[in-house]
Amino acid sequence: AIIQHFQHFPLFTPLFRKMLAVVLLLFCLGETESAGDSYMAAVYEHRVILNPNPRVPVTRREALIHMQKNLDIYEEQAAKAAQQGVQILVFPEDGIHGFNFTRSSISGYLETIPDPQEESWNPCTEPDKYNNTEVLQRLSCMARRNNLYLVANMPDLQPCPLKTAPSTCPPDGHWQFNTNVAFNSDGLLVARYHKYNLFFEESFDTPPKLELITFDTPFAGKFGLIICFDILFHDPTVALVKMGVRQLIFPTAWMNELPLLDSIQFHRALSLGANVTVLSSNLRKDQLRMTGSGIYTPFSATFHHAVKGDPEEGRLLVATVPVLGPVGMNDVNESMSPVPAESDYCHTDRCADSPSPASSDPTFIGTMMHDPFKFVLIKEAEGNLTVCDGKFCCHLQYKWTAHDERKELYALGAFAGTHTVDGRYALQVGIRISPQSCMYSVESQHRHPHTPPHTHAHTQSLGYLTFGVRRVLPSCMGSGSEVSEGSGTS
Repeated sequence: AIIQHFQHFPLFTPLFRKMLAVVLLLFCLGETESAGDSYMAAVYEHRVILNPNPRVPVTRREALIHMQKNLDIYEEQAAKAAQQGVQILVFPEDGIHGFNFTRSSISGYLETIPDPQEESWNPCTEPDKYNNTEVLQRLSCMARRNNLYLVANMPDLQPCPLKTAPSTCPPDGHWQFNTNVAFNSDGLLVARYHKYNLFFEESFDTPPKLELITFDTPFAGKFGLIICFDILFHDPTVALVKMGVRQLIFPTAWMNELPLLDSIQFHRALSLGANVTVLSSNLRKDQLRMTGSGIYTPFSATFHHAVKGDPEEGRLLVATVPVLGPVGMNDVNESMSPVPAESDYCHTDRCADSPSPASSDPTFIGTMMHDPFKFVLIKEAEGNLTVCDGKFCCHLQYKWTAHDERKELYALGAFAGTHTVDGRYALQVGIRISPQSCMYSVESQHRHPHTPPHTHAHTQSLGYLTFGVRRVLPSCMGSGSEVSEGSGTS
């Protein structure tokens, strides 16, 4: 069982502060599904056709020829979704143009996207209003032709100065943004969101001002827009939920990294931890470990995650999704309240610099995802264990019901500090894990034979963690990329 804690995430149910066991996930939401209030949603996991030389500039015509190949696939999938009664369809980040461009080499792919908050424009019915908007026109007509809401990701060019930031401008005199666009079922452009947290994207600028972008639908109310790396940060993800947004649209180009950052594991965790619906659309690129898309609600999950040997192809997922009612502002404010100033929990790069509470269990250091975790082995048939990293502690009471200690090794681990590899963000993680069965290395003096890939250990357990703030994402990942909570299709 894994409970991940990001210092930028809220805990919407106070019970999560005292929880480790998977069993408790069944009871933590405290909400029932409303009968009859639902809509049909779809996400498409796209096997993107890439520019083989993304760092070499191309003409606008060459860029359009490339993008039309991906848009042809989008057209096919939108038609299939419409045939199944889908009302909203989501495509992934970078799915039209690809990635790994430089600031100059992406220029042929850029279109200037008007702000729907400033003007009303339907690219399908008004194609001559702006030049060089072929992609916008095709997406708009796709939504209109299939009578559905459509969200896609594309690069945006904005001139200086911006109305939202008139005093700033990049050296080359314009802005380039990683951008979500949303169209209603008539093809009207209803939302434009610029990605706020970039992940090593040299072709794009960070917006000078945070944008909290939503749009309304007649079938499900309000949706909020985020992109990929945004999910790890307070802004905009937590800020949108604090506004009362219960449905998040999440185009992503997610590279899976076990054992904590697999796509279906982490995106499902956001849905459970924040009590929201997440429509997650990922790319499919096996060479980069990109797979895993899903439609996640607090009550269910429909997802696809390719495994080794699967054909490298796209996948359309369709599900009936319950409409989530608004959260009362008193509930939001209480769950979002900060930790009191006198709290003992540290907010420095290494919380472990603080003394750990005394423990009778011998610990060892293991490197997991480049972070130094403190571990204690789970060796007995039953017992109570504690492991601490600084003042952050993980406690576990357990009893094995089926376990062969000669073949299986399990450990209880904790980490509190700042992750600094492939991004920088604050973490508190409590984890029960089988180190030898995961695709990473825990380096220590404790060695054990490799766990057979289909060996299962069963345990009854109850645990809790002493988190410093109320911002927790619970997740459980089994062998074969199985998310233990919720149902899935694969």
